[in-house]
Amino acid sequence: MFSIYLSPPHLTGFEKKFIDEALQSNWVSPYGNNIDGFEKELEEYLDIPYSALITSATAGIHLALVILGIEKKDIVLVPTFTFAACVNPILYVGAEPVFLDSELDTWNLDPVILRTAIEDLIRKQRKPKALILVHSYGVPAKITEILSICREFEIKVIEDAADALGATYNSQKLGTFGDIGVISFNGNKIITTSGGGVIVSKNKDYVERAKYLSNQAKENLPYYHHEAVGYNYRMSNILAGIGRAQLQVIEERVIARRSNYERYAKLLFPSIETSLFSQRELLNAYSNRWLSTFYLGKNAVVGIYNNLKAAHIESRFLWKPMHLQPAFLRFGKYLNGNSALLFEGGICLPSGSQLEATQIEHIASIVKKSLNEVHV
Repeated sequence: MFSIYLSPPHLTGFEKKFIDEALQSNWVSPYGNNIDGFEKELEEYLDIPYSALITSATAGIHLALVILGIEKKDIVLVPTFTFAACVNPILYVGAEPVFLDSELDTWNLDPVILRTAIEDLIRKQRKPKALILVHSYGVPAKITEILSICREFEIKVIEDAADALGATYNSQKLGTFGDIGVISFNGNKIITTSGGGVIVSKNKDYVERAKYLSNQAKENLPYYHHEAVGYNYRMSNILAGIGRAQLQVIEERVIARRSNYERYAKLLFPSIETSLFSQRELLNAYSNRWLSTFYLGKNAVVGIYNNLKAAHIESRFLWKPMHLQPAFLRFGKYLNGNSALLFEGGICLPSGSQLEATQIEHIASIVKKSLNEVHV
């Protein structure tokens, strides 16, 4: 058991009101006032016209691929520095992931690598059909450059903002830049429904298709009739109620997470420009700092992890790149070495929105002690 967890749920106490209303109305299935209310409130918050609540962001990526017509043997570009949930749905539809490396400013997809990969694949007559754009740990990627390249080559963009609710780029909420956006409400995210997610888009047809497919592709008839293969991907009315309460405090949660990161940075790097050691926030970007992540060096992170664990404090290494995962070794990749570097020397420190300043000071003291041990 840990005394401090990496990113635990932070409930408001108001969740019970919405849950009780669902129970009293007897709407505990994927229908009811909380479903309608949460979708509407998310649309207002994100300033996007259409949304569909689903069981997970992974389900959302899967649906997005189906909706965009991604099929067997199609090429889908995806960052290698990410979680497997971004890659698995590509295989669900029989398509082929091609992994792209990171830049060292935001640690997200490198636009230079993106262009190189597209041009090379086109020369090989294997033009990519889509890109999954990820904002790792809630830090906005270089969206302007990436979207410009995708428009130039007519490549669809699925924006994986699973970590990034509350973050913005040019004052626009993340998740709303792609053809289809996906956000997670998993138990460790900045707000939670315990498990769940949402698909958003400016394209009404895409979202209506998502609702249709996520509900077993049932036609609107008085008997069960199916003209497509569907999925059981709709969120329940009870979980949507939890989400409604959580969304009311999203700005407070973002402020708390950003404050965590700033405290760590000041304690760990009081006289060093922290962009050398952490994900940089671009001038036109505002991160939610879902997790406080730092590059502390290959020789240090194992000791830091073990020392924190001995103190009953949970931490986590940065993403192990997908191109190094046994499940995905056979797929193509375009690398510059950055993702492997980050994995070998990076760590995620506790980042929950309930963290106290004294706890961060304690964690930072263990990290600094561990760093000193390496340099002795």
